[in-house]
Amino acid sequence: MLLAGRTLAIIGCGTMGEAIVAGLLRAGLLAPTQIVATTRRQEAAEAVRQRHGVRITTDNLQAIGEADAVVLAVKPQRVSKVLHEEGVGAALVGKTVISIAAGVTLAQLQSWLPESPVVRAMPNTPCLIGQGMTVLARGSRAGDAEVALAKKLFDTVGLCLEVEDKLMDAVTSLGASGPAFVYVMIEAMADGGVMMGLPRPVALQMAAQVFQGAARMVLSTGFHPAALKDQVTTPAGCTIAGILTMEDGRIRSVLARTIQEAARVASELGRDSSAEK
Repeated sequence: MLLAGRTLAIIGCGTMGEAIVAGLLRAGLLAPTQIVATTRRQEAAEAVRQRHGVRITTDNLQAIGEADAVVLAVKPQRVSKVLHEEGVGAALVGKTVISIAAGVTLAQLQSWLPESPVVRAMPNTPCLIGQGMTVLARGSRAGDAEVALAKKLFDTVGLCLEVEDKLMDAVTSLGASGPAFVYVMIEAMADGGVMMGLPRPVALQMAAQVFQGAARMVLSTGFHPAALKDQVTTPAGCTIAGILTMEDGRIRSVLARTIQEAARVASELGRDSSAEK
């Protein structure tokens, strides 16, 4: 077990919080009795309890008080408010806190939790199916043990890496927002298949599988995407014709600028959290 004889609290068991719960249970790293989660509404709490069998409450302080480590999974704008609830700061002293709030920096978190080891994590929605991408950054009080704890947790829902905190806005734009950009590309490629006569369900399944297969080729072979592309582009063939059409539309710069702009917005998400108490 990840926390044998101990308890993990998930504060804010929404989409990502529940994905983490499901991953931990699926991997057998925690038993349902070792997880206590919170939601803002009682009906939502009951739904999570029925799906996963974990303990769940609407009282953040109660959950934190029972836990040895805490995952903070509330929206960025609510982080400061939750951490400034009466008694919460004292209850978190000495406990590892893992925040998945986009845009809320380690400097902010550590200023609110000066006596807690803090790890910042940025997962994405494919964690829901165990194919997520999560990136960690450690706070000044977090050592290898706290990072290892966070990594084991997020390894249950996909891949997990560690970077410096200054790179987390880029991580947010590429990793957390990235699936949405891929969905747009899958839809566009499926539209092209429909234009050429394919039934939409067939075109959509093909486009999605093409993305999945191509991504797995990059990860499993270790080859640069350009090298894998060159394997497909035969002289005077249809693939190179299509690639030149993409280049005519400046697809590389558009996609790169997409990540740049999303990172800029991500850097501003934590500002509201700083102001709200």
